[in-house]
Amino acid sequence: MTFHVVGYYLVNLLLYAFLPATEVEGVKLTSGGRLKYKLNGTSSWYLAAGTRLTTAVFVGCMAILAVAVGGTLKKGADFVLWTYIDDNYLHIVSANIMVAFALATFVYIHSFGYKPGNPESRELAPGGATGNMIYDWFIGRELNPRVTLPIIGELDIKEFCELRPGLLGWSLINFAWVAKQYRNYGFVTDSIVFVSGVQFLYMVDGWYNEAAVLTTMDLTTDGFGFMLAFGDLGWLPFVYTTTARYLSIYPHSLGPIGSVGLLVLLSTGLYIFRASNSQKDTFRRNPDDPSVAHLECIQTKRGTKLLVTGWWGVARHINYLGDWIQATSYCLPSGMAGYLILAAGTEAEGSVKMADGREVVQGAAKGWGMVFTFFYMVYMGVLLFHRDLRDDEMCFLKYGDDWLEYKRRVKYRIIPYIY
Repeated sequence: MTFHVVGYYLVNLLLYAFLPATEVEGVKLTSGGRLKYKLNGTSSWYLAAGTRLTTAVFVGCMAILAVAVGGTLKKGADFVLWTYIDDNYLHIVSANIMVAFALATFVYIHSFGYKPGNPESRELAPGGATGNMIYDWFIGRELNPRVTLPIIGELDIKEFCELRPGLLGWSLINFAWVAKQYRNYGFVTDSIVFVSGVQFLYMVDGWYNEAAVLTTMDLTTDGFGFMLAFGDLGWLPFVYTTTARYLSIYPHSLGPIGSVGLLVLLSTGLYIFRASNSQKDTFRRNPDDPSVAHLECIQTKRGTKLLVTGWWGVARHINYLGDWIQATSYCLPSGMAGYLILAAGTEAEGSVKMADGREVVQGAAKGWGMVFTFFYMVYMGVLLFHRDLRDDEMCFLKYGDDWLEYKRRVKYRIIPYIY
């Protein structure tokens, strides 16, 4: 099982190494200079996942993808990729957690190769080199650990994990639950199509705008340790797919009105998230760009600028609001979640019969399942709230009085006129 998971990471590394790419500079390091990043996420996404499910345009690029597409077309929901994920789910989860542990340990040890004076553009993360071994291992001692691998070349470990294997796994696991629902009932509901579809588009958007991640807090501030390794490789692909997993067992339907309402909610969140992040990314890279040149800003004593109009004049972390709205739209399709699986022939009122004869009914469990299916929404709210507090503290240490002036000009943290 671990061998298969390691093979999955190897495929992602090979795609990273050999697909056409562009080289982009990251934000300026505190010690000076900028790291260069090889970005080819869009190509990797469509070759590694999209062709398996939607099109045969890139089938000839790799034999393994040709087999995947052919198997899906021939076997449908019974294709071995989907049944393998279903049958071995807990083993796959465990193997990915083991990879996260191993990676966190490796980068912790690797961080001690850092040399004062920064001759290799390496930096220790703010707050990640406390001397407490357990804490530093967890939070990440080095900011952007890099290694040079045979055949692959130089690899920025954090940027690779941030956008490649975890996001791809998120999509594949979602589609595995869609296939399972079809095997269970012989049909696919609008709710599971919505969840898997919009999350697929979210990931495509992330890959398409891959360069924007280089200005996020994860890349510029947080070290890479177990927290991010587990978050990228263990938490994201397995926790974020909970709603689809639930719907594969209980086929809740949204109906036309519910579907339209969720699409409006999702579109609102996605627009706020992407438009605000794109504006910030453009301004940081080129303040004279016509799309942002008209925006007002505070010139800090550090030489950098803080936007006080546009999206970032509405709230200090308006992008967090968009992210949380999206998280909410991912959870709502499960409805008042909760179900009981009854023996075949029970004939309970309101039950849905599975292909194996068992019956699924909400019954007394109705509502209790929301603890799991709405966990992502609550978790994201807590995460973003805590990240805002942490960012506020770090920015005050970084900008001093300029940050106080910024807070005076931009009063709200995340939600305009509320918080």
